[in-house]
Amino acid sequence: MNSLIKNILIFFFGFLVVASLFSLYQNRGKGPQSAGIEQLIAQINNGQVSSITVEGNDLNIGLKDGQQEVVKKESGETFSDLVKNYNIDNQKIAGIRIEVKDESGWNFWLSTILAYLIPFLLVVAFIYFMMRSIQGANNRALSFGQSQAREFAKDTKERITFKDVAGAKEAKEELKEVVEFLRQPKKFLELGARIPRGVLLLGSPGTGKTLLARAVAGEANVPFLHISGSEFVEMFVGVGASRVRDLFKRAKRSAPCIIFIDEIDAVGRKRGAGLGGSHDEREQTLNQILVEMDGFDTDTNIIVMAATNRPDVLDPALLRPGRFDRQVVLDEPDLNDREAILKVHARKKPLAKDVSLRRIAERTPGFSGADLANLLNEAAILAARRNKKLIEMDELFESIEKVMMGPERKSRILTEKEKKITAYHEAGHALVAHFLPHMDPVQKISIIARGRAGGYTLKLPTEDKHMHTKEEYTEEIAVLLAGYVTEKEVFGDVTTGATSDLRRATRMARQLITDFGMSDKLGPRTFGEKEEMIFLGREIHEQRDYSEKVAEKIDEEISVFIDHAVHRAIGIVKKEKETLEKLVAALEEKETLEKEEFEDIVGPKPVAI
Repeated sequence: MNSLIKNILIFFFGFLVVASLFSLYQNRGKGPQSAGIEQLIAQINNGQVSSITVEGNDLNIGLKDGQQEVVKKESGETFSDLVKNYNIDNQKIAGIRIEVKDESGWNFWLSTILAYLIPFLLVVAFIYFMMRSIQGANNRALSFGQSQAREFAKDTKERITFKDVAGAKEAKEELKEVVEFLRQPKKFLELGARIPRGVLLLGSPGTGKTLLARAVAGEANVPFLHISGSEFVEMFVGVGASRVRDLFKRAKRSAPCIIFIDEIDAVGRKRGAGLGGSHDEREQTLNQILVEMDGFDTDTNIIVMAATNRPDVLDPALLRPGRFDRQVVLDEPDLNDREAILKVHARKKPLAKDVSLRRIAERTPGFSGADLANLLNEAAILAARRNKKLIEMDELFESIEKVMMGPERKSRILTEKEKKITAYHEAGHALVAHFLPHMDPVQKISIIARGRAGGYTLKLPTEDKHMHTKEEYTEEIAVLLAGYVTEKEVFGDVTTGATSDLRRATRMARQLITDFGMSDKLGPRTFGEKEEMIFLGREIHEQRDYSEKVAEKIDEEISVFIDHAVHRAIGIVKKEKETLEKLVAALEEKETLEKEEFEDIVGPKPVAI
């Protein structure tokens, strides 16, 4: 569409230029004055004409006073016919020098052909531009089945190596074999080793799967073909399979190289799960990927890498030996890895001298690499808004909360009553979390709205944890219910502010019973098959493998966990009622309390035995 508009504009401006030139030619030579035939006859009769030159349809008149005139006669009529028709006296004509010239040269040709040539040229130009637009559309239609993969050539400025990927030590060690094979394939082939055809990168969003794949290509110094799984599937049947074939042809021409398919679960889901049948476009694309991977020769040095955060939905044929048989897991970065990632992303950012990336890493458990990059970017934006030249700890701490919960909403004005309820609610969370020994230390309390929360209590672990006990979960449920309990204890009523806490507490209690087998009554077993099924566009995440009677027992056990947590929370709130009031007073005055201010009121946190 843009090309067509461009061509029409070019044609329009070209028409204006040609018309201007034609008008200039038509209006050339304005020296002689134009005159009519009647004026010419009168001048001849009065003896004012000295010479007449006949040139085509023009009569160039020379007057005795030296002036020049041009008179147009009818086409095909001679000067003699003109004299006869107007009964001009022959004696008057006899004294005039008459000369007849044949019209020739470029003037003749222009005057004869230009009137026909210009419209013809304009029509030809219009047809040419239209055909060019149609041809471009045809070329796009013919290239519809070609791969849209973006190729990153070797030896470029954008080259990424393992030095640019912080953390992920085990993953990098696993992938070094792939790099070595791409560099020295003969070393492995001489020993009869088979090339690993597929490497599947598994990990949560933001853990650096794409970055690590590019680092493998950078270390091996080979071309890198990057395409997303969603780019294969289009509305036309067969396009996905055609693009897969074209992608692997490009890879064989560029070998040795790496093909990277991001979000492969878009085309690699289990076949037969939907209603499309075997002719479904997504399944045809998956079949073609499987066929192409089987078609590699033993000495073909092409590695297919793919990434997904949903390995549970992939088709088993993708994971069998000979295809994506090598799986590399990328975990969330631990404390040391987070510090290393922060150092990588802070290279081009001016940090103040007192900035400690170690402290930032300690306050960001559960953050992925993408989250940490976003944290530093938000801190830089915040520092720029404050007209600072360096990024300080204040901006970094505030950016942590912004990434976790969203920006502050200071414009949300609460009434005095709502402010008091929010202060008691958050003080209840913080107080119960502080006095339960297995809970993480409270870092900050605020009654300023942030994101969708009206207030928040920030508690962070002192070390990375990969396993949690039943006691930790039951204490967490008590902390979640502490705001609800405090509202009811102080005001005798509850508000809708505890809705999210109640939902999370109920979900966690159900998880303890159905997933973790932590119910004393129901025993060490799980309940419900967590399997994804798609039927008429609806995703059903759980299939019951238990009876209605067991379902009633699960509901009863959920109530037991909730009631136990409520009693623990009520006990702490009642026992520390005086401390609660001090905490609420401080929150109403300052709106935000940091860890040091909080512990000055409630004392040091009890140590778990």
